[in-house]
Amino acid sequence: TPGGLLESTRGIVKDIMASEVPVIVYVSPSGSRAGSAGVFITLAAHVAAMAPSTNIGAAHPVNVGGGAPGQPSKKSEPGLRDVLRDLKNKGKAKKSSEPQQEPSSADPMRDKVLNDTLAWVKGIAEQRGRNASWAMKSVKESASITAEAALKQQVIDITAENTADLLRQADGRKVKLPSGSRTLKTAGLPVQVKPLSQSQRLLGILINPNVAYILMMLGFYGLLFEITHPGSWIPGIVGLICLILAFYSFQTIPTNIAGLALIVIAVLLFVAEAFVTSFGLLTLGGVVAMFLGSLFLIDSPFEMMQVSLSIIFPVVLASAVIAIFLVSLVVKSQRHQVSTGIEGLLGEVAVADTDIDPAGKIFIKGEYWNAHSESPIKQGDSVKITEVDGMNVKVTKA
Repeated sequence: TPGGLLESTRGIVKDIMASEVPVIVYVSPSGSRAGSAGVFITLAAHVAAMAPSTNIGAAHPVNVGGGAPGQPSKKSEPGLRDVLRDLKNKGKAKKSSEPQQEPSSADPMRDKVLNDTLAWVKGIAEQRGRNASWAMKSVKESASITAEAALKQQVIDITAENTADLLRQADGRKVKLPSGSRTLKTAGLPVQVKPLSQSQRLLGILINPNVAYILMMLGFYGLLFEITHPGSWIPGIVGLICLILAFYSFQTIPTNIAGLALIVIAVLLFVAEAFVTSFGLLTLGGVVAMFLGSLFLIDSPFEMMQVSLSIIFPVVLASAVIAIFLVSLVVKSQRHQVSTGIEGLLGEVAVADTDIDPAGKIFIKGEYWNAHSESPIKQGDSVKITEVDGMNVKVTKA
């Protein structure tokens, strides 16, 4: 576990603590870790086990931005995202040169979250008869230890090479359930793997920040096409579905409202370009807003939780190209000469069906019209319609 939300972790721990079925938490395979939220889940287990060459610890609570609660996040190697976040928080940056006060007096919210978490992890460890002192140290000082050290310090119960070894060592152990004590009989039991359901698999795909971002942009594209081409329906419906799926995904990942607002503004600027003559300024503003919004969209210090730049750049470029293409279609349709109705007759060339001097008839688009001309026109000559008055047209020799 690289991390987890406190509320989600509390829910998992509460389910384990109240379970009438014994729960074994096994940190494996070798090289894995039970970090952050994994510490609480491991301590809450009826039997806690780790594979060799694994580690556990570093459970200090942090905010979604990566720092301690109430503190700004810090990174050792600032990049483009960090620079832009610094610009966004420019007002707060002025205070960074001031001497830092002790946490106990500088940030009451940080103390509140930390003390609450310390009391929580201590209660879990004491309930399971594990090393409460180390558990509190893991939260307060981000302490981390190996599987072998965890066994010696009574943080876990077993170190096992594999699942079969784990079940063999767990056999005969007594565990305390809400209904009373039970003795485990696990030696030689078959192992059944419970795969994720189809809905869980779909959710697992949707909560990928890159997938959520792409769905959101496809949704905006569909609505943009529907707005600029009313009556097409299918792009609008598909776009609406994509937007709903995207916003469902954003409920489970740390989404920055400012980033989302910038992307919405970018789409509105693209739409406005279709109705306002700005000579491309609105499109340029939309491209800038979409790029910044894409960078700010996911507020997490973990690279795996951020939208990849290799996706942001093509999406922003494609957005600009699509916006320009749609705008050009709208402009062409507005400038296109009317081809139907009475207005569509103006400027058209017809054929004189009779002599016109000064009145006669012309033939155009399968219809006969009464025509008048100031100069004589012979039958069969080409004429140009200059004026339409009811069922009569005024023509000149073409």
